[in-house]
Amino acid sequence: MILDIVSFIAGLVLIIKGADFMTDGSSAVARRYGIPTLVIGMTIVAIGSSAPELVVSSLSSIQGKTDIAIGNVVGSNIFNILSIIGVTAIVAPISASKGNVRNDVPFVVLSSLVIAIATLDTFISDGETCKISRSEGLLMLCLFAIYLSYTLAIAKGGQGAQEGQDENSNIKEMPLAKSIVFIIGGLAALIFGGNLLVNGATGIATTLGVSQSIIALTIVSIGTSLPELAASVMAAKKGDTAMALGNVVGSNIFNIFFVLGISSTISPLGIGNITLVDIATLILASTLFWWFCRTGFAVKKWEGAILIIIQIIYYTYLVING
Repeated sequence: MILDIVSFIAGLVLIIKGADFMTDGSSAVARRYGIPTLVIGMTIVAIGSSAPELVVSSLSSIQGKTDIAIGNVVGSNIFNILSIIGVTAIVAPISASKGNVRNDVPFVVLSSLVIAIATLDTFISDGETCKISRSEGLLMLCLFAIYLSYTLAIAKGGQGAQEGQDENSNIKEMPLAKSIVFIIGGLAALIFGGNLLVNGATGIATTLGVSQSIIALTIVSIGTSLPELAASVMAAKKGDTAMALGNVVGSNIFNIFFVLGISSTISPLGIGNITLVDIATLILASTLFWWFCRTGFAVKKWEGAILIIIQIIYYTYLVING
């Protein structure tokens, strides 16, 4: 048990630091060759921030541990909305622009509905098993490409390009050789750390006698989302709550359309012990997030409190029924 915990923590540290190194190195190379900062922010930085979920779910899929692959994404997306948005809103109300409400947040709801349709075969089409097939995974990747193209087009057509340049003006500059070392070292840390985390999580689940799904929905998803939580709270203290909203929107869409798309394309994902309650909680969280942003174009402190209460109720349910 102790070795499994050490393996999990070591793996978590490696994938978080590996994601940072790979993102810094890739961004520096992209900037060196004149790639617009807007594109860097919406591709390399976005992928880097969700790299922990991508690595954990992809490696879990390769190893046949599909409970962890799906549970990690579902749990992370629930945590992103209920905890990150909830805690950040309590620190400082989160403002949402009309563009966010019209162009971005609805995709969070759509992505949640897509995973519901893809995973609940037994309930909606009398399928023999609930799973995300390769064809559904490819469809998710297509939806991600459409979303990315749509967002880039909107950003370039308005003030988003300038905002993107301002937000990413702090990209670290470094020599090409150092950038390559960062990329290779970061990738190695991601892969090695991902293996350690998945094996540690599996061992913990076995020792505690609970399903891998429960571990993925709680410990794994919280661990991979902690950097975003810390960054969002710090940004809120500085008055930049828009960062939290952008992180959650981008991460949730990326996790479902890209991470699950890649994972299920590698190998069809059986949902295992992921239940209707888990999927329903994700849809509820996404819908509330959209509704709170839509009414008054802000997530207020009391609305953040509601999100946190739902998170506590959900985790309590998992513990009691685990």
